[in-house]
Amino acid sequence: MAKAAKTAIKTKDARAAAEAKNYTKVIKAVRSPKTGAYTFKEQILHKDKIKDFLAQK
Repeated sequence: MAKAAKTAIKTKDARAAAEAKNYTKVIKAVRSPKTGAYTFKEQILHKDKIKDFLAQK
């Protein structure tokens, strides 16, 4: 039954599913200047903007 529901969701809005493939979750480790500990910045970005996000300080 799960496969039938999953298939119905995919075929229901194929254009939105195709557009969703252009987005990626990006996780960047950022070091704190005070403590030296790492924190993580997470964002969901369009595939064209990933390099800009990773280049930021």
